[in-house]
Amino acid sequence: MYKTISSYIAGCASFCLSAIACALPAQAYADNPRQCCGNCSEKDMAAYLMVFFTDETHDLFMATSPDGYTFTAVNDGKPVIAGDSIAEQKGIRDPHISRGPDGAFYLAMTDLHIFAKKEGLRDTEWERPGEQYGWGNNRGLVLMKSDDLINWKRTNLRIDKLFPEKFGNIGCAWAPETIYDPVEKKMMIYFTMRDGIQPSNLYYAYTDDDFTTLVTEPQILFQYPDTEKAVLDADISRTNDGRWCITYVAHDGTPGIKMAFSDNINSGWQYVPEFIDFEDGACEAPNVWKRIGEDKYVVMYDIYSINPHNFGFVETSDFKNFKNLGHFNEGVMKTTNFSSPKHGAIIQISAAEKEALENHWK
Repeated sequence: MYKTISSYIAGCASFCLSAIACALPAQAYADNPRQCCGNCSEKDMAAYLMVFFTDETHDLFMATSPDGYTFTAVNDGKPVIAGDSIAEQKGIRDPHISRGPDGAFYLAMTDLHIFAKKEGLRDTEWERPGEQYGWGNNRGLVLMKSDDLINWKRTNLRIDKLFPEKFGNIGCAWAPETIYDPVEKKMMIYFTMRDGIQPSNLYYAYTDDDFTTLVTEPQILFQYPDTEKAVLDADISRTNDGRWCITYVAHDGTPGIKMAFSDNINSGWQYVPEFIDFEDGACEAPNVWKRIGEDKYVVMYDIYSINPHNFGFVETSDFKNFKNLGHFNEGVMKTTNFSSPKHGAIIQISAAEKEALENHWK
C-alpha cells in the first residue's frame, strides 16, 4: 500500500544534489525572506507541494500541483508515510512543512490518534482521563527533516518530558509549525498547548539545527484579548510589506480564522477582530501560501463543520481584503484523486523537486 518508514530512514545519508546546491546562508534568508533556499529564489519555483492527513488513516499524504489550483496526490492517492510507523500513538495529525535556510524540508506533526481505542491500539478513548485533560490530551510531536522530500530523519518529542516542572501536566500539544527566525538565526517551532482542561493557547520555542529537540522553553506566542477563549492552529507568514502575519483559530462564537500583525516574528502582535473566512460553520487549521510570480496570497483552511469535510480558500493581495475562492471541487480549486483532506499545508517547490517526488512514488 505504501512504503514504510524504514525506506525513508535508510536513505538519510544520501543528499539531494539540488538541495545541496540550494544551501542558503542565514543572512541571505534574513535579507530576502521570500527566497526559498540557497542560490534559488521564487523565480526558480515552478510547482506546489501540499501535505495533509485523513481521519480514516492518521497517515501522511502528499500532493503536487503545477499551477496552485489543481492538486494530485502522489502514490496514487495513498499515504506516503504510515502514522503507525512514526508516532507513539500510532497515528499523526496536523502535518506542516516548511523549507529552512539550509535548504532542508522541515515536517512537524501532532502525535495523536483519535480513534485508537476503536482501532484496538489502546483500551481507553484517550491516553489519560478526558475529564482531567480534555479531548485528545496528547503530549507529543513528531519532527522530521529531509533534504529531498524522500529520505527523512525522525524524532519523537515529548513536551511533558522535556519540561516536566512547567509543562508536565499539559492537556495537549497540537498543530506544530516551523519557520526560520532571521533575528535568532534558528528554526522556530510554534504549536497549540493547554494546561489540563484550561483554554488552549499558542506557544513557541527554538529547535536545534538537526531538528531533534527544543533548545528553549516554550513561551506564549500570542495572547488573545479574551483569555477565557481558546486559540489554536497558528500559522506565521510574511506579508508583501515585510510585516509578519499570524493566522489562527479563535473559539470566539463560531470557531473561525483571524489574523494579527507584527514587526517581530514572535511578539508585539496587533489584534484584528474580524474573521476572514467565509464559512457559516466552524473551521480551523489556516495555512497561508503565496502564488508563484504573483503578489497574491491564499489562506487555506479546514472546514470540519461540514460533511464530508473539505478545505476552503480565500485570496488576498493586501491582507485586508479577501476574495472567496470556495471549496475544493466547488470552485477554482480542484483535487484529482483524493477527497476530504484534513489540516494541510502548502509550500512552493521547484520543477525538479516535483518530478523527483512524483517519480519516486510511481
